[in-house]
Order: sequence, then structure tokens, then C-alpha cells
Amino acid sequence: MCFGLAGGVGRDYFLSMTDKQLVMDMLARLPEGASLEEIVTKIRFIAGVQEGLGQLDCGEGVPVETVEKMIAAWTGSDLRLS
Repeated sequence: MCFGLAGGVGRDYFLSMTDKQLVMDMLARLPEGASLEEIVTKIRFIAGVQEGLGQLDCGEGVPVETVEKMIAAWTGSDLRLS
């Protein structure tokens, strides 16, 4: 279950709306039969993205090279994200 950033949704999308507006927009995109579990998962995703954007704004991000090394150590494979 992925909220995804497809369809032109990116950083500006998350920064241009209040938390309530983000949740209301997400709810409008869900099918009528969406479960509470799906709704909570998507709200947590939005919260996580906002937290990550805030960390990046504070210079707390992790360089992609470091992430590649972490993934390689976990999986035993050489992954290049850049």
C-alpha cells in the first residue's frame, strides 16, 4: 500500500498545505471502501515524509552514498541509487 509521489506530487505538495489539508486531500483520493488500517497507514506515510523533509531542511539528511553502503551491507549486493 503506497501513497506514492507519482502524478507530479513532490516536495511542494507537502509544503503547500496544512496537515489537515494534506489528510483531507489524501482521503479524497482513497476509494470509498478504504479500511481504517489503510487510512492510518497513509497518514503515517504523510507524517514520515514531512518529518524527513524537516530533517533535510535542518541539514540532518544522509548522503546517498552512505545509504548505498548501508543497503549493500544489509543485502550483500552493490546497489547504486545515483
